[in-house]
Amino acid sequence: MTSYVVRQAEERDLDTIADFEVEIAKISFGDDAVDDPATHRKKLANALKKQPEGMFVASRGAEAPVGWLWMALNTNFLTGDRYANFRSLAVAELPERTEVAELLLEEGLAFAARNELTEVTGKVHVGNTGMRSLYRKYGFESTHLSMRLDMRK
Repeated sequence: MTSYVVRQAEERDLDTIADFEVEIAKISFGDDAVDDPATHRKKLANALKKQPEGMFVASRGAEAPVGWLWMALNTNFLTGDRYANFRSLAVAELPERTEVAELLLEEGLAFAARNELTEVTGKVHVGNTGMRSLYRKYGFESTHLSMRLDMRK
């Protein structure tokens, strides 16, 4: 693999990661996806100001990011346990896609360990078999299944 590194996301990455968010939305929500990059960029810029420590990109040197990971820190209001949600994980179509995804996931798990979190959760669309396999490879277990009925049909 060509030397990709994972680093903290920065403002200069916002256009690229907004494009990743558009792709994630299309996979997750199909025709109902919010596919306006400007909308995602605005949301990401706000998040980068509020909680940048959970936002990572993978890149080679000064090149544009080829992967994106966003983790949100949370606290269970009943138990007080701190946990993280994988909000986003996306990698561009490239030969090293799996390796870059693993680098990002490993950084996310290291981030969780550094923050002494009790749990890490991630949602994935049922049709996203690549992400489901990656989660399983790292020991994630299925805990919920969402069912939906589109009443417009």
